[in-house]
Amino acid sequence: GTYPLPEAQLDRFFYKLVVGYSNREQLNTIVDRTTQRFQMKSDPVMDGGEIRKWQEIIRDVILAPHVQDYIVRLNLATHPDGEFATEITNQYLRWGASPRGAQTLALAAKVAALLAGRFNVSFEDVRRCYLPAMRHRVILNFEAQAEGISTDDVLGEILVNVSEKDSP
Repeated sequence: GTYPLPEAQLDRFFYKLVVGYSNREQLNTIVDRTTQRFQMKSDPVMDGGEIRKWQEIIRDVILAPHVQDYIVRLNLATHPDGEFATEITNQYLRWGASPRGAQTLALAAKVAALLAGRFNVSFEDVRRCYLPAMRHRVILNFEAQAEGISTDDVLGEILVNVSEKDSP
């Protein structure tokens, strides 16, 4: 069975992807593959050594100080009543993201940069990775739950309100 994980365990997952219900065609495929003699064949694309090599390469992708600071400010903007908290943070969040959130966002943005053929992280890479990297790292308060506000709603508003440029 499935059950909600405690926050400390959720925080260890790299991403949280939102996967909706299967449609008719997808569900038929699932039933076919799991109730018949179906042999899915897959070919390995990497071995352990190559995975380790790519992990090292990812850590070498350039994260400029001003882009890193943007990541840090996005993380800090999830902390209610904190220095960088936005209005929506203070209204709807009970708990903000831990340092692991900033670490994950930095690494995910580095992967996004590599996948785009670049060796440096852009602000767009950070924005692209923000929701899946952060949606399971913040806790909504009762007001948000009562009003049907989702973590994506809050994080999307934070993303809009936190500037790429640091303002004194």
